[in-house]
Amino acid sequence: MKIYSTAQLSALTRLFSATVFREMAKKGRSGLFCRLVSQTDLIKHAGPHATVGDAFNSAFEILKVAGRRDEYIYRAAISQKVLTGTHSLRTASMLNEFRVGSSKADLVILNGTATVYEIKSERDSLARLASQVENYKRVFAKVNVIASEGHIEGILEKVPRDVGVMCLSRRYRITTVREAVDCPARICPATVFDSLRMGEGVAILQAMGGSVPEVPNTQRYAALRDLFAALDPVALHVEMVRTLKRTRDLAPLGGFIDRLPGSLQAAGLSVSVRRSDHPKLINAIETPLHAAMTWS
Repeated sequence: MKIYSTAQLSALTRLFSATVFREMAKKGRSGLFCRLVSQTDLIKHAGPHATVGDAFNSAFEILKVAGRRDEYIYRAAISQKVLTGTHSLRTASMLNEFRVGSSKADLVILNGTATVYEIKSERDSLARLASQVENYKRVFAKVNVIASEGHIEGILEKVPRDVGVMCLSRRYRITTVREAVDCPARICPATVFDSLRMGEGVAILQAMGGSVPEVPNTQRYAALRDLFAALDPVALHVEMVRTLKRTRDLAPLGGFIDRLPGSLQAAGLSVSVRRSDHPKLINAIETPLHAAMTWS
């Protein structure tokens, strides 16, 4: 196995940053991509007809080896093997970095229920895991922690038995160590309201037969939150999933995602890019790698 320096691994990791993705979408090129590739040996091993997309795929293959993996690799594994592997963009949706209390959920998949995935890569500590899990249980019916083999024992010791534990193996396969319990009855309606956009909260309240209070704007948030606090948790969870699947719908991205190389599909699902910029991004990804090395 080739040994990569810390600087090379850092450059490979940064290739998958939202900054590079957005820059290619906005400008049709990325000077940062060029600089980062120059810090690696991707060009040295690239074929004469390699494209920018091929470079991303090569970088991903290097990073997905156990010990080198960061959060993006785990996010890609869940996107590929759970969201589009088990479900589809027509029947399920995905939320990224969804705010829950004092925590931020790495990834949430909505299908018949709401399942949150907390990622603990080889580079992460388990110090905050217990508090993160408790926050997530106040909003989502199912809570999973996905980690490398080296973290599994520590996770099992830190989280309650109703929390699922999953392992991303050295071969880049997801295995379930312990199934998550589906328990919408434990969610906290007030915390759910705090996690939603105002429009989503209003839509959910109205769908459940409630009415929006006629109060000054300065009092609206508190009044709506009080109404949410009185809702039945199970019924609320059902309506929350239905509403978020509509407001955060990923189905329109299907054709765009299909045109991205496998290594960038997770970025396509998580990084907001204007529809009008999709063609520029695709053209940038299809650019011959030798030509992209002149980007500035």
